[in-house]
Amino acid sequence: MLNSILLLLGNFGTTELIIIVVIILLLFGGKKIPELMKGIGKGVRSFKEGMDEVKEEVEKPIKEATADEKKDTGTKQNGQ
Repeated sequence: MLNSILLLLGNFGTTELIIIVVIILLLFGGKKIPELMKGIGKGVRSFKEGMDEVKEEVEKPIKEATADEKKDTGTKQNGQ
């Protein structure tokens, strides 16, 4: 996961990352950063839950159709 984050950021070296962290600390202060991270965590969690809900809604009709086909196939085999 860290590699994917670094790929998104580009080819930053250690010095550049340290400078960015220092700037963030100066802008927000030490007390605000945990609050920001908590907010980001809640946002990511909410996004994942939303993605799971959409995935379930998409898969539900497929599962129902498959179950109906199996039921129909079983009825035809028993009836013949």
